[in-house]
Formats: sequence, C-alpha cells, structure tokens
Amino acid sequence: MPEAATQSRTVPLQDGALELQWSAITHTGRRREVNQDAVLAEYPLFVVADGMGGHIGGEIASSRTIERLRAVVGKGEVTPKTIEKALARAVADIASHPEGTDDGTGTTVTGVYLDTSTPEPTWVTLNIGDSRVYLFRDGGLAQVTTDHSVVQELISSGRLSPEEAENHPYGNVITRAVGPSDGVSPDYVRLEVQDGDRFVVCSDGLTKELTDYGILHFLLQHEDPTDAAVDMLEAALENGGRDNITIIVLNVRRIASSPTAD
Repeated sequence: MPEAATQSRTVPLQDGALELQWSAITHTGRRREVNQDAVLAEYPLFVVADGMGGHIGGEIASSRTIERLRAVVGKGEVTPKTIEKALARAVADIASHPEGTDDGTGTTVTGVYLDTSTPEPTWVTLNIGDSRVYLFRDGGLAQVTTDHSVVQELISSGRLSPEEAENHPYGNVITRAVGPSDGVSPDYVRLEVQDGDRFVVCSDGLTKELTDYGILHFLLQHEDPTDAAVDMLEAALENGGRDNITIIVLNVRRIASSPTAD
C-alpha cells in the first residue's frame, strides 16, 4: 500500500481563517501494469489526471499535465486563464513525444482550487473527462462535476438509466480530454466556502469499484483525510481494482475571528 500523509494549511481571512487538511494517494490497481494516473495536491490546487487507457503514452499525458499545473501553483496565481495556458502547454508537451504517444493520447484533468482573489473566498472546480469532484456537505455527498463521457451523454438524453450505465460497453469512452485536440477548456463550477465541507477528487478507478454511498460511508467513518483515502483505496482494490486508482480527500474548517476587547 502506498504511503499517504495528511497535510495542512491555515489560510487567513478578513473575518478569521480557513484550516485545510488534505491527503492524496495513488495506486496502479490489480490489473494494470503501469499507473497512468498523476496527482497534484498543493495549496491552493488539488487535481487528478487520468491518462486515457487503451492509448500509449497515457502516463506522459497525465504527468505533463500535472507538471504544467504544478508550475502554475509555484507562480502563485491559479485562475481559469493560467490553468488553460498550462493545459495548452501540456498539449504541446504531449505532441513533442511522438515516439511515445499516438493521436488518441490524452488525459482527464479534474480538481478544485481555492480562489482568494476576492474578499470572500470561493472554491472553483474544474473538469475535463470523467474523473470526479464530490462535495460532502451537511451530511450528504453530491457529485459536483459532470462526466464528459458517452455514457453520461446517454443518461442526460434519457436514453440510458444510471443503473444501465454501470455495465455499459462504452463506459470507458470519454468525449473530452487534454491532448487529442487543441483548445479544450475545462468546465468550472464556483462554490461558496462552508465550515465542515469535505471534497473527494478521484479518478474513475475509484468510482468503478465504489459507489457514491461507499465514498460517503468512509467519509463518515474517518475524519482524518488519510484514513478516509486509504480505506477507500483498500475497498476499491478488494472490489476488483480494475484500473489505476487516485484519491484526494480535502477537509475544510472555517474559524471565526475572536472579538477584540475594548
């Protein structure tokens, strides 16, 4: 089992602070020889990239995408503009490895970042592909991102039920990825910051093996992000581990400022 450790960061606000705790873990799974997933969990950006299976160079696509996003974090300005510039550079990186990639080589990129550019900070999720961001709030779990997949399009059009989708033969076919085409932009969702929120960012290697209820179960069972992520991974492996598995668990605690004495 790969090692994971809980990290933390205190973010000062005008009316107090945010305490963030997170942990990230990735595993090849039981049936794949290479881990084509890559992960970035560095404040303020938490992202999973899942190289497209069935194409050579999936690990090149995911690793280059993560490294380009890591550089954005290093420069200190995470915005849709800087993210999309990084993704464009990643596409060029992938194309610069013709010996190790093909026309279909690409990767998902999915995650969340904290936007502190305004007085009241917000979370922003980003998504290309079928990795996912979940939000645990008020005791329930909701999928924030929408999969870019053939199966999701069939569900949205009413031609397929979620239950039928679970074993659909096109379950692995995604309709948007970083790599195969230029100018691919993520979908963004902006969320208010609330005390007690918890995010799960994961590749489909987790959601193939663990239902939303399973993810919720482990969040409820474990407050510590590392404990929750490790137990989710172990359950996914026990359920088959058919794909690479990557998980980020991020906890959010909001602290109000203490009133000052006169």
